[in-house]
Amino acid sequence: QVQLVESGGGLVQAGGSLRLSCAASGSDFSINDMGWYRQAPGNQRELVAVIYSGDGRINYADSVKGRFTISRDNAKNTVYLQMNSLKPEDTAVYYCNVDIWDTVVRAYFKYWGQGTQVTVSS
Repeated sequence: QVQLVESGGGLVQAGGSLRLSCAASGSDFSINDMGWYRQAPGNQRELVAVIYSGDGRINYADSVKGRFTISRDNAKNTVYLQMNSLKPEDTAVYYCNVDIWDTVVRAYFKYWGQGTQVTVSS
């Protein structure tokens, strides 16, 4: 069983910064792709950023390009999202998403973090 624990959300003024973290723990697994999604009230969950395990390729939503940076620390099984120049429209619950290879059942599973609230005031 794998658990994801997120941290780093909060309230910040427009133009400010926050750093989100998501750490995976458990046993008998390896991590593939890692990403961040967000969901604002009344909206569907949307991809914010993803970092691929194979070649380290990164994709960002157009709305966050140049402001957000995703990174990962494989030794710590952790993915980060550095958010700069935050805007009120970035307000949402942010979820990490990790693709896990279970070495016992030999299958891929997609895990979600519990979500962390990010609120940007104008």
